[in-house]
Amino acid sequence: MDLENQKRVKSAVDTHGAENVIVIIGAAEAEAAGLAAETVTNGDPTFAGPLTGVSLGLRVYHCTEPVFKDQVDPGVYDEQIGMMEMVLNVDEIMVEMKSMRDQFCKFKD
Repeated sequence: MDLENQKRVKSAVDTHGAENVIVIIGAAEAEAAGLAAETVTNGDPTFAGPLTGVSLGLRVYHCTEPVFKDQVDPGVYDEQIGMMEMVLNVDEIMVEMKSMRDQFCKFKD
């Protein structure tokens, strides 16, 4: 997760409270999705950004996970994400995201 997005997440948490923020990740690979998820839950593992050492414990999901997908208009989802979903290893991404939530998320749905 780049430094600007880390700042945006931190600002949203400062403004709305961590319990009111959910992060949606759209990375194309499980490892990249997991790194972004770890950043917003446990802190920046690269020790380079504003979330270094900041354990926000946020709820975080990938855009292809059913918990997000089921909340979006199917036509919009197909138009914006559908093609991407066909070429991704969605199962691998979901395993990685669940692992990050299980380890570091402070808020349960």
